[in-house]
Amino acid sequence: MSYPESLPLSSGVLPVKNGNLLEFPEDPIACMRKLHCEFGDMAVLEDQGQRIAFVFSPEFNREVLSNSNTYHSQFFAIRGSRRSAQRTVTSGLLSMNGTEHRDSRRVMMDVFTRRILPEYHDTITSLTEELMADWQVGQQHDLNTEMVHFMLRMTSALLFGIDDAQYSVELGSKIDSWVRKNHEVGMGALVSAPQFTDMYDELLTMADDLQASIQEMFFRHRENHSEGQRSDVLSLMFKAQGSEQQLDDNKLVGHATLTFAAAHLTTAHTFSWTLFLLAQHPEVMNRLSRELAERTTGSQPTFEELQNCTYLEWVIKESMRVLPASSYSQRITTEQTQLGPVSLPQGTPVIFSQFMTHHRADLFEDPDAFRPERWEHSKPSAYEYLPFGAGPRMCIGAPLAMLELRTALAVIAKRFHFQVQADSVVNGQVISTMLGPTSSVEATLLPVTQSSRTVPVNGSIHDLVQLPAAAQPQTLRRAA
Repeated sequence: MSYPESLPLSSGVLPVKNGNLLEFPEDPIACMRKLHCEFGDMAVLEDQGQRIAFVFSPEFNREVLSNSNTYHSQFFAIRGSRRSAQRTVTSGLLSMNGTEHRDSRRVMMDVFTRRILPEYHDTITSLTEELMADWQVGQQHDLNTEMVHFMLRMTSALLFGIDDAQYSVELGSKIDSWVRKNHEVGMGALVSAPQFTDMYDELLTMADDLQASIQEMFFRHRENHSEGQRSDVLSLMFKAQGSEQQLDDNKLVGHATLTFAAAHLTTAHTFSWTLFLLAQHPEVMNRLSRELAERTTGSQPTFEELQNCTYLEWVIKESMRVLPASSYSQRITTEQTQLGPVSLPQGTPVIFSQFMTHHRADLFEDPDAFRPERWEHSKPSAYEYLPFGAGPRMCIGAPLAMLELRTALAVIAKRFHFQVQADSVVNGQVISTMLGPTSSVEATLLPVTQSSRTVPVNGSIHDLVQLPAAAQPQTLRRAA
């Protein structure tokens, strides 16, 4: 596995490379590594006059993410006509800029305020117990599939108050499919590739169906939830409508859709990666088990007990550092601007990458390894460690996501350990900006009294993280 050195910009060399812009969406991490290795902390990929700029350092991250006037968010490149369903369902915080974003964020911040977090603890605990209701020691499970479905239920319950498991899966799957199609079609807008733009009509049809489903969900929610009840985020959004005249149902459709889109798969992927990493690092899993045994009581740790589980926090932070579910994001220049040595015209996409920043050797010692203990002394800045972004657009749902991860992981880890299947294939890939497993992650359930073993696995996981020597494929170990 070869990672780029952390290089400054080469003095006197304009960091522009002529190439095919489709290199980036085909394999974002490989493309960014090549550009970083060749040009250092900033690079520009140019193809027939079109440009995409890339920044790889905390300093450039700060410049791009803190200046929300010059660098606008354009999470969805395809917004649709003004009265279209595509425009409605993309009209959430991720797509807003300027005063519209500031005012809407203020409303949403009240919904996600930390003082409400304890109210979600029991729901998270109950859903985690439901997940494990049929689990038994010795069973084999695909952690990837399990966590995706688990987080469909969790996100639907916490955000929308949906208790119907089948309905959760149907609605969540619609949102996920629509998000993926947006990024496929949006890449066509970015690079002017006809194979992407040909899917435009399909995207609009999906948006029509999704808008109708979200509106139906609003109706069902209002029918089934008593006024003033604080059982989920959507209830708080409805309550905010009473005091915020600009928060009508059309805007709530956009907020609800994009909040779910930002929350579901990123958290699901983080769960899958964390359980896989724990299984392949038994010494970490054992230390986590000891902490949970010493600092929590019963099978369901309380909200207060989990605040004292320091190593649990380190495990989650390290997982999000080495395999960040949100691997990159982008901004669009609103005017011609100078970024480093390059003048960028208005409308230039600028990519920043959590994955690339988190794997810099000048920021994190042995950066490709999973070492939770590094967090005892590591104190990176907001632009050096940014799993939830940074600056004025930092994810407002970060505290809730951390609560989900911390609570569910603790409940699971007090009941089971996991043994990865030897010689299985574990692949990971960036799709729609998100780094997640693209294969099954097969594991056997173990009792907490039994340690897992590090076993050889195959697949692209070795291109993403440095696993222990015992995890190397058998063919490579024999060759060595």
